[in-house]
Amino acid sequence: MTQHLQSVTTLANGVSMPWFGLGVFQVEEGEELVNAIRSAVAFGYRSIDTAAIYGNESSVGEGIRQAMAENGLKREDLFVTSKVWNADLGYESTLAAYETSLSKLGLDYLDLYLIHWPVAGKYKDAWRALEKLYKDGRIKAIGVSNFQIHHLKDVMEGAEIKPMVNQVEFHPRLTQKELLAYTSEQGIQLEAWSPLMQGQLLNDPALTEIAGQYGKSVAQVILRWDLQHGVVTIPKSTKEQRIIENASIFDFELSQADMDRIDGLNQNLRVGPDPDNFDF
Repeated sequence: MTQHLQSVTTLANGVSMPWFGLGVFQVEEGEELVNAIRSAVAFGYRSIDTAAIYGNESSVGEGIRQAMAENGLKREDLFVTSKVWNADLGYESTLAAYETSLSKLGLDYLDLYLIHWPVAGKYKDAWRALEKLYKDGRIKAIGVSNFQIHHLKDVMEGAEIKPMVNQVEFHPRLTQKELLAYTSEQGIQLEAWSPLMQGQLLNDPALTEIAGQYGKSVAQVILRWDLQHGVVTIPKSTKEQRIIENASIFDFELSQADMDRIDGLNQNLRVGPDPDNFDF
């Protein structure tokens, strides 16, 4: 079981990926974001997740540079993820989007690059581009985001390389049981976005009661539940106190009864778009 903040899972290709990281969705470019990354890395986070569409890759890159300098870290000590946006899905356009992301981040390579959404008729060409970047040694690992089982089967049908990661909405109201079982069986690491359901679960009575038994916050209980399900998780925060609280989940373990009870909160409820029905 995950023992500390720098514990890693090994992806199908042997690359190590931290179980826990910082997400920066809906955080604008600027000092607040730079400082959030500095706080996270100083506390021990080693994984940062962004995306082209977040419009904040420049500040993420700046935060990474400052954090590395302040903590005496090398580039290979950090795990950096970004994602190609829907408008750029296509073979040549995905290759170009990768260069744009790298240049905004000011990095020579990414640890993980994901197709952000499964846009019908487009993601297979994008996947070929990711395979090329990967084979050329430009990315350590490649994957997808918001892919359902049928999308995964479809992309793998003509692929030379299987996606190594699938990053999806995952929380106690959307437990994704079938998807988790399928990815696990295929050797694809599942990763959670919006693990706290954008804050909507923080006052849930059942979770509040469980948290009280462990002397932990509801957020800590949910994030621990993710890890015990073998799901990589990247909660978003810009506040130093919350960044530290979110990562203070390695000193307790949820019982099987409590894991089951949390699983029982599932309602197949999404806060984000439905991967089978989105129009952007």
